[in-house]
Amino acid sequence: MAIPGRDVPLCRITYVRIGEQVIPGPESRCLLSWMARPILRSMRSPSLLVPAVFVFFFVVMVPPALASPSFSLDPATVARAEKEYGPDAARRLLAWQTLIRKNCGLDEQDKLRLVNRFFNRLAFLDDTIHWHKKDYWATPVEFLASGGGDCEDFALAKYFTLKALGVPENKMNMTYVKAIRLNQAHMVLTYYPAPGAEPLILDNLVSAIEPASHRPDLLPVYSFNGIGLWLAKQRGRGKLVGSSDRLKRWQELLERMPVTLH
Repeated sequence: MAIPGRDVPLCRITYVRIGEQVIPGPESRCLLSWMARPILRSMRSPSLLVPAVFVFFFVVMVPPALASPSFSLDPATVARAEKEYGPDAARRLLAWQTLIRKNCGLDEQDKLRLVNRFFNRLAFLDDTIHWHKKDYWATPVEFLASGGGDCEDFALAKYFTLKALGVPENKMNMTYVKAIRLNQAHMVLTYYPAPGAEPLILDNLVSAIEPASHRPDLLPVYSFNGIGLWLAKQRGRGKLVGSSDRLKRWQELLERMPVTLH
């Protein structure tokens, strides 16, 4: 399809098969949707130009911003995951892609619940068994493809997914705590509804999202996000002590992250 009188293609779509699903491939291009056709007709009828432009920008352009269609996994990445881990890996990755694309319009509390439920279904797997390393921070793609991970992987996947859904980065921290009942280090995602507010805890060990004051079993140690690094206090964010660049594993993780999640 091309614009009348111009040699400019509107759509060129190729497809690839991933398991039982067929999805647009990386070569696909689409400049205008079918809903943009009134714009083309209005070129011949000036009286239709204003309403056509209104329809295009407020019906065609706005919903994609809410649905986040820009988030797209490389089909080659999905194919590699399927080859290494089986068809369930591809299904998990495509379900994650759909979650991000279709839920940007939810309010933040609904996004927290949706993302917490989505990831807490995965299995807890110790790094020494899963990755044959003492401590490994997996990307969300690695976490979903392999079907599980440890507490850091749960917290990191929730953080990057909520960020992709439009939750501001300054409202979220990965927080290292001491899990008192387990007597071991643990990581959770903390969400701050407002500056200085008591955070909510997203934890792979507990399905409910609860305020920090309802989790006396967790003793905060330090927290970080893409903006900074804080020494934790009982509630709130704590004292800023520098940049998260100081964390080697955080930097290694970012180097392996899909570009669409940076």
